[in-house]
Amino acid sequence: MPNHLKTETSPYLQQHADNPVHWFPWCEEAFDKARAEDKPIFLSIGYSTCHWCHVMARESFEDSETAELLNRYFISIKVDREERPDIDAVYMAACQAFTGSGGWPLTIFMTPDQKPFYAGTYFPKFSRYGNAGLLELLPHIAKMWEKQRGRLLAAGEHMTLLLQETAYSNGTLPDEYLILKGVSMLKSTFDPQWGGFGRAPKFPAPHNLMFLMHYAVLTGDDDAMHCAVHTLENMFQGGIFDHIGGGFSRYSTDDTWLIPHFEKMLYDNALLIDAYTTAYHQTGRAFCLHVIQKTADYIFRELTDPKGGFYCGQDADSGGTEGSYYLLTPGEIIQYLGTTSGRRFCEWFHITESGNFEGKNIPNLIGRKNFLNKEMEPLCKEIYSYRLARHCLHKDDKILTSWNAMMISALAKAGFYCANPKYLQAAKKAQRFLEQQLCKPDGRLYICYRTPHEGLLDDYAFYAKALLELYFYTFEFEYLKKAEHTARRMMELFWDKNDGGFYLYANDSKPLIVRPKETYDGAVPSGNSAAAHVLALLAAVTGEESWSSARDKQFVFLASSMADAPAAYCSSLDAMCHVLYPSAELICVSSEPSMPDEAMEFLRMYTGTNLTVLFKSPENEAPLARLAPFTANYPLPPKGTRYYLCQNNTCSAPAENIAELFSKNTTD
Repeated sequence: MPNHLKTETSPYLQQHADNPVHWFPWCEEAFDKARAEDKPIFLSIGYSTCHWCHVMARESFEDSETAELLNRYFISIKVDREERPDIDAVYMAACQAFTGSGGWPLTIFMTPDQKPFYAGTYFPKFSRYGNAGLLELLPHIAKMWEKQRGRLLAAGEHMTLLLQETAYSNGTLPDEYLILKGVSMLKSTFDPQWGGFGRAPKFPAPHNLMFLMHYAVLTGDDDAMHCAVHTLENMFQGGIFDHIGGGFSRYSTDDTWLIPHFEKMLYDNALLIDAYTTAYHQTGRAFCLHVIQKTADYIFRELTDPKGGFYCGQDADSGGTEGSYYLLTPGEIIQYLGTTSGRRFCEWFHITESGNFEGKNIPNLIGRKNFLNKEMEPLCKEIYSYRLARHCLHKDDKILTSWNAMMISALAKAGFYCANPKYLQAAKKAQRFLEQQLCKPDGRLYICYRTPHEGLLDDYAFYAKALLELYFYTFEFEYLKKAEHTARRMMELFWDKNDGGFYLYANDSKPLIVRPKETYDGAVPSGNSAAAHVLALLAAVTGEESWSSARDKQFVFLASSMADAPAAYCSSLDAMCHVLYPSAELICVSSEPSMPDEAMEFLRMYTGTNLTVLFKSPENEAPLARLAPFTANYPLPPKGTRYYLCQNNTCSAPAENIAELFSKNTTD
């Protein structure tokens, strides 16, 4: 029987297209065959840059002995979790319920009607150290399917009912106590020496840092700002940051951020550009600008499609070994750079004969007080060329809507606050790519370029947020118009009108065994938290009751799920800060077609938060009034620009000088 993955476009599925396992993609044909042959389903979910996915593939899926058992007793389905996050979300929840943990590769045994009865993550080929091996597990489950099927069916029914139960209750609007509790929980787990929260493995979690910085500016909490900036500083010094080629790896396996899990993902780097930009804007620390520049350069060089979209990431493995692409020895450095430059390079980046990882070295700046050394930059470029010639990293060239939207947001923000038009142009080009390649004429979105899967909540929420960011950093009205349109489609397709919150997949999608509403912020903020940001910003910028009502209902929904552990929902807390702390609205009304340079420069230097800005001109007057009707009351001046500042439902007298207006009217 041929492998059914041959025609799939996913890089991950293509990696398994030549396996002896008779894989199917997720499709009705697979489930029909399972019912016809009375076999259970073996579901394997992973992604192309996942190290342990590769290990399990080499040990088992490329192995004829294991494949023979899978082909005899099961119908096997392979899913790319980045291409089908809806399927992954449902069965990851099942795995966590069964085992108390999750991760990838995700392994699920389930009935032909998609009900899971056994779950795990990585399984070795042979049993070892108390972990079941596939050679023992597969025939055991096959025997149970034949002799004790009732037990498996009962387990599947029980798990399905458990997943379908709602964990959300009717609640009330959140108050400041929820914010304070989240901050307190983060501070209680903060590592004062190395930054980050809790013990290893340490994940960057940029949305936690963004929340702390936002809160710090709103309240003057210097400790909260320190927690965030100290973490960003230590991550930069460690090996999780690629000092040679730029960009961040997935996470650190130790407390000091030295030893990473070496895969690089687009979403991590997008969110970290965002976080370092915020820190740079608020503190002016030079290392933040350095990180932004090197990370953006990495994205443009390694993960950017010629058409403007951004690829998913790069593998941890090279030459069959994790991290070998990045590891260096003093001998090869000196041989390539020469004795004098080589020794200076090794001394600066702590590259020694004894090594810091498996006898070799991960370059780092741990312990250095002066982080920046201009002499090293040309040497880093030379060693980067050496690395490229020595090894080749697998690249996952999928282009995902939600992850691209995160990078658009980050680059738009970095372009504005770092005064670098290259970043803003890249953000605009990527937005055009998404609009042309991943948006239907009716405004519906696809998840992935080249694969016609309908978009999920995350795609709409992050894309609408990216369009809002583009508007706030360019004041080009079309971005605001598109953001509002995308948000309306999000409401139509995903909104729970009765209980609030957004479902993961659309109301007209083919249903899975459960229709989840994800709220927990994991490696990336949840779609519901991104939607909360969109609703809060649209309510502020349009003044429309419909958006305010949806925002409030969304906050009630989120508060009901996060009350016990708000620090696990930092992006939602960040969104709530827009209404729980003082805010301001600035309306710029001008006879000119674009925002005046003086206003742009003032806003670039302004370090307050919770300020939303609208720009009205003769060109956008009519459509802006339709989107934000209150703007009709602000007359266009015959010449020049007039600024109106409103704070906490009170408006100040208009002014023709923006700096003077703010000096007279504090938003603190």
